This record gives sequence, C-alpha cells and structure tokens, in this order.
Amino acid sequence: MKTILRSVLIIAFLTLIVTSYAQTVPRRKFTGVWKITDIDYDGLVENAVQNVFDQAPPSAFKGSTWNLTNSGNGIYTLANGTSQTIFWSINSSDPKGQVFQFKKIYQGDAPKNVTAGYQLYVGSADGSHMVLKTPVAVGNSTAYIIYAFTKTK
Repeated sequence: MKTILRSVLIIAFLTLIVTSYAQTVPRRKFTGVWKITDIDYDGLVENAVQNVFDQAPPSAFKGSTWNLTNSGNGIYTLANGTSQTIFWSINSSDPKGQVFQFKKIYQGDAPKNVTAGYQLYVGSADGSHMVLKTPVAVGNSTAYIIYAFTKTK
C-alpha cells in the first residue's frame, strides 16, 4: 500500500512539474523589448476605430515600444513619448488560441486588484516576431486590428 501511495504521489508531483513547465515555456517567446512595425486591418477600413486600449487611435501605436518582463510587468511607450505601465500574461485556455492579455497599472495599483484589461489573440510568436490581433465587433461579425511586432532586445 505504501508503494502504491508513494508511486501516486511521485506521478502527481511529476505531472505538476511538467504542467508548470509547459505553461511557462511559451511566455519566453513574449518577453523582451518589442516594437510595433506595422498595423493592418482585417474586415475594417483604416480609420474605422478611433481609440484602442482606451488611449489613442491604432495609428498612434505604430513605432511604439513594449518592454515585457518575465515577471509579467511591462511598459509600452508610444512614438509621441506617452508611456503606460502594464501587467501582462498569456491565456492558453481560449478555444480560439493563445491570448495575450494586459491590464493598465497606475501608481498605487496592485495588478490583482485591477479587473479591467485588454485581450489580443496571438496570430504568431516565434521569439523574434509576433502578431497580435485585437477583435472588433462589426455588426454580427468580428474584424481585427493586427499589430506586427519585431523584437529589438
């Protein structure tokens, strides 16, 4: 009986380690300093959306830099110098694929207390380039604003 219990505990422990490792490996593809090099539209005309991330029009994000640390802390800086602190994560449980999600963090905020945030579908991420897509409801369908990132560091 002790042998069976010990075997079950070892298997459970190994499963926990493998599961934890599997969840952290993709995160490495997103850490670093990124620059938005291009913005495209799928199902939308260019100026149809006036404001993204409750901040500025999509075009204001072209040339922005996003510094994403492995701890989930980050900051993006628009080309005009405006910066925003964020807390980011990857959600792999969405049936449509991986989701890059972030919350805006202001002075005195704890990420766990911030409930509002933004979600972008991961089109691709290979560690040096990534494509994130913001869904936009258009009538009964979904269109996307597509951000192409290149890693700079």
